[in-house]
Amino acid sequence: MAPVQAPPSQQLPAVQKLRVRFAKRGRLRFTSHRDFQRAFERAVRRAELPVAFSHGFSPHPKISYAGAAPTGAASEAEYLEISLTHERDAEQVRAALDEALPPGLDVLEVVVAGPGALAERLEASEWRIALPGVDPEVAAAAVEAFLAREEILVERMTKRGLRSFDCRGAVLRLTVAHEPAPVATCAILQVVLRHGTPAVRPDDVLAGVLEVATLPVTGPALLTRLAQGPLIAATGTVDDPLARDRDATQATATGQVGPHQTHPAEGDAAAPSVP
Repeated sequence: MAPVQAPPSQQLPAVQKLRVRFAKRGRLRFTSHRDFQRAFERAVRRAELPVAFSHGFSPHPKISYAGAAPTGAASEAEYLEISLTHERDAEQVRAALDEALPPGLDVLEVVVAGPGALAERLEASEWRIALPGVDPEVAAAAVEAFLAREEILVERMTKRGLRSFDCRGAVLRLTVAHEPAPVATCAILQVVLRHGTPAVRPDDVLAGVLEVATLPVTGPALLTRLAQGPLIAATGTVDDPLARDRDATQATATGQVGPHQTHPAEGDAAAPSVP
């Protein structure tokens, strides 16, 4: 029997790298990272993208994921990179992938990758935590108590068992937001978290808040990542991680240098922050 030959795309080198921003919304927030990987690889095949493959005994598509949100959290700022063996228009790729994915897994933007590593730009995240049943004034007092502490230990079950760690040090900003709530009585916390090791998640911050104050939460908290990217230390905000890629594309097209190219992004290897 003749050997089964690998698809031609596995034999060709990658000539283009694209960076993708996508969202997890509604019930699709319960999609695990592994579930999304499978769904995205199916979408790549349905969109007929010429994805590049690794070499070796078990080739796999060259798709890398960065800073995935925990299962159960919604997000407006998830990122991945995909390498192609033939160049494609970024907007056409975005439309094709969005069409191939189920509603709730929404492709928001695709850009051609510029210099630098995407993962190094994801230094911080901004999160929205909706607490049903909690009055905003009560939440504000709890936030004040949380911020007054230098260290707050919380516990979380990990692959290596129950682990205790400080959740306070990673919090760059924590406020009670003034915005429409999903239910009549609901406090909205807005938190900026520095990425680090161990990774502190928004549910860890909520556990820390409940450690220092009693809040009458009447239902599950809704966690939504609003942004992740480079830290702007001066303002405590999170910058757009794809801005320099757009600048690089524009500079190539016009021969001009964009603002993100003239000055290295603050914190490309530092910690991120959020407004």
